[in-house]
Amino acid sequence: MPKAYEEIADDLRRQIQAGKWQPGERLPSEEELRRTYDRGVPTIRQALAELETEGLIDKRHGKGTFVRVPRRKVLRTNERHQWEKDRARQAEEVRAQTGVTEHDTGLTVNDLVFNARFYEVEAGEELAEAFGVPVGTALVERVYRTRYAREPAPFNLTHSYLVRDLVAGNPDLLDETKEPWPGGTQNQLHTVGIELDRIVEEVIAARPPTHEEARELGMSPGMAIIHLRKTCIDTDGRVVELSDITLPGDRTRMKFVTPLVRW
Repeated sequence: MPKAYEEIADDLRRQIQAGKWQPGERLPSEEELRRTYDRGVPTIRQALAELETEGLIDKRHGKGTFVRVPRRKVLRTNERHQWEKDRARQAEEVRAQTGVTEHDTGLTVNDLVFNARFYEVEAGEELAEAFGVPVGTALVERVYRTRYAREPAPFNLTHSYLVRDLVAGNPDLLDETKEPWPGGTQNQLHTVGIELDRIVEEVIAARPPTHEEARELGMSPGMAIIHLRKTCIDTDGRVVELSDITLPGDRTRMKFVTPLVRW
């Protein structure tokens, strides 16, 4: 038999889905809901917590409870990498028109707000092993946050690493003010004579977000993140870029297409 808070949550969910309250609209207060359902405030709070965990509502301190405004969805496919490579050697005016974020979201470059921060760091044991370089080798850490201009949270949290000496031949690659770079990473690497042979993407974990991840990504409690590791390997078999990408599970779809060789 359903518990009282579950029945209340079910009823509120049905009303939200039926459009009684529109995205961004405030729900009745806890006191109003208490009177409507003739239940105590703790039961009402349990019901609201259930809906918040599902991502249907947002609780804003001192303001009330609101129907969550749906975030822009991202469709991430394995075809995006060849799409980017096909554009890497095209003219800058062509590359500047759209990138992989626009490809994944259906937005235009004018819809997006880009933020990039570059740091010089030393390779620890894990990164040194991945790149095949000595511990302490200078790396460029690139921290990216790209968001839809109408939304406060980025699509993902990306930390990208390059071996500094490998890309230092083009000083622009060390300059965060050059971002967003027309043509993305594959064109950047092309400017220093590097062609990618393959890209390996591995899901490291699907887990609840840390407090900081939830805050940055604007996620509700109960939503999961996907931790993806992307490894770029050039035609000489070297790892030339490694990225750790945190994807919000409530608005990220992943689609993998595998062409099969015919008999």
